[in-house]
Amino acid sequence: MKKPLALFAAPILGVLAMLALPMSAEAHRAWLAPTSTVLSGTEAWVGFDAGMSNGVFIADHAAMNLSGLVITAPDGSTVAPENLHRARYRSSFDAHLTRPGTYRVANVMGGVIVSYKQGGETKRWRGAEADMAASIPADATEVVATSSASRIETFVTLGAPSLTALTPTGEGIELVPVSHPNDLVAGEAATFKLVRDGQPAASLEVTIARGGARYRDNPEEITVTTGVDGAFTVTWPEPGMYWMNASVRGEASGDRMAYSAQYNGVVEVLP
Repeated sequence: MKKPLALFAAPILGVLAMLALPMSAEAHRAWLAPTSTVLSGTEAWVGFDAGMSNGVFIADHAAMNLSGLVITAPDGSTVAPENLHRARYRSSFDAHLTRPGTYRVANVMGGVIVSYKQGGETKRWRGAEADMAASIPADATEVVATSSASRIETFVTLGAPSLTALTPTGEGIELVPVSHPNDLVAGEAATFKLVRDGQPAASLEVTIARGGARYRDNPEEITVTTGVDGAFTVTWPEPGMYWMNASVRGEASGDRMAYSAQYNGVVEVLP
């Protein structure tokens, strides 16, 4: 059964906040934090924690579902995570780095979220856009859908930095390095670009927060806006682990359904 796209005309309320809603100071922030970001030698192990919380890197709300976890090696191949574990407030895993260069560690989720009524009961379906029409019952009413894309990532480098693993996939919001994400120093400016579906993401508000807020009266967040080329620049005030977030959403128009996309990145700034 094929439904006209006009039926999929409004964003769903009450679905996963990390996929469908812009971040705010009150929203739960998704983060993926490594134990180290710059390592030497011919091989190394790095541990990762992943969770969602009010304050970044504070495991106090929910563990992250890592079903979309992809570790991209410096040569573009994938690395299997090891020692995966999901606790109450955080998920964790290890990565064995055996090739020199930069690794991209990302939890990527996407697809379509559909809400509809059948027999007076509200139901939801989530899956690939290609499966949407065949998966919604013929007698469904009040059908609304949102296309969503979420990327939560961090970067680690063994030896000299490289760029192959950082090549954009063309899906959702992605970070394109101008400054390398594993070559950041306190007091120095760094520039990155954001792209959405491979195109420059202009006029996006980027929130940048440093870890350790639990021990500070002021969260010391930084807010910048991308230019027409998707670029933004930040001067790191202190060493530490930093979280970056940008999100976009749009209403349905023409033959395009409503959409939401979100990016959450973590980088380490060294002294």
